[in-house]
Amino acid sequence: MQSESRSDAARPWHSITVRDDIAAIAADWHALEASALATPYQAYGWVAPFVETVGAAEGMVFRHVLLRDAADRPLAILPLVITRRNGIRFAEFIGGKHANYHMGLYERGFATALDAAAARLMLDEIGTVIGGLDAFIFVNQPTQWQGIANPLAALAAGASPSAAYKLALVAGDCDGSLRRSMSSHAHKKLKNKRNRFAGFGPSELVRAREPAEIARVIDAFLLQKAARFAMMGVPDPFAPPAVRSFLERAAQPIGDAAPVLELYSLDVAGRSVATYVGAVQAQRFSGMATSFDMESEVAKTSPGEILLVDLIKLKCREGITMFDLGVGEARYKTTICDERDELVDSFLPLTAKGRAFANIARAKRWTKRAIKASPAALKLAQQISGWLNRGRARAVED
Repeated sequence: MQSESRSDAARPWHSITVRDDIAAIAADWHALEASALATPYQAYGWVAPFVETVGAAEGMVFRHVLLRDAADRPLAILPLVITRRNGIRFAEFIGGKHANYHMGLYERGFATALDAAAARLMLDEIGTVIGGLDAFIFVNQPTQWQGIANPLAALAAGASPSAAYKLALVAGDCDGSLRRSMSSHAHKKLKNKRNRFAGFGPSELVRAREPAEIARVIDAFLLQKAARFAMMGVPDPFAPPAVRSFLERAAQPIGDAAPVLELYSLDVAGRSVATYVGAVQAQRFSGMATSFDMESEVAKTSPGEILLVDLIKLKCREGITMFDLGVGEARYKTTICDERDELVDSFLPLTAKGRAFANIARAKRWTKRAIKASPAALKLAQQISGWLNRGRARAVED
């Protein structure tokens, strides 16, 4: 599927191509990714394994949009999944809840050339090429990336329910980066936890690189996550076998390229007591998920926090300049991080049906944002969610 149009000030692209096979534009993807504005969740090494595992298992419909200039050079890629819900067909960025940041890949000059009017025109043309779309629903979009405005954020309806937390790392001063962000009280608490943790024996921060080690760390991660979600009384998003396949595939190299996904375990006497999953793109490490063994006595020493601090120091020594802990509120995030990525949501209708659906989706996100802004409302919502999920679990067992 392809649409061609004359490049001008209002339309700074020459052609739009849409592919359902990600491999068909792999070369363009790699070429653009090398210097583009892109989060770790739009790296080819993250998207392709997701498409081939979770996407295939769930029957997702993908449309990978490629924009080129008159010299046939790639300007942008929008990795989209087409969703049907209540008779409405809409496009979202690939990754769902497994991706913290939703964005396209943009050549830097092209990104700065896209004002709100050009961005809306671009989406209108993409909608025409794809065909049959009622709306675009883009959530958790960073307002800017690497100091450049995210083009589609200019079309946002409002802030996302949660922000994302991050920490800038200073080369050669890894301890200083943490001293800057963490209070003296937090440092003292962490020191006490380390002293108690040391009493359980020698420990090691392990990165899983070989298939057997990758499998071992994923085993620990999934078991720890399953126990955590069971305790909370909510469904485990990591339970489907396809998610395991995604983690395994994304953590292994594609050809000569380093894997985008990295798996870490904090081991005590060869046993994992905490794990961490993160994605890397350029000089940024993005935390996807963490877990710890709740059934061990070690849990009382906060092994997940110890693992995270050690991992931040390791990535700093390796040249990473930004470490983020992803979207959502948590005490450990505000303890360790001193900056936030502000996120926004866009609901862009293309048809009358899409307009009604976009209004409903916008209202739901606004309600979620309002609940999260109120501690009392958030606590009540969590209690109700737990009751409902426990009730469903009992119904299934009966």
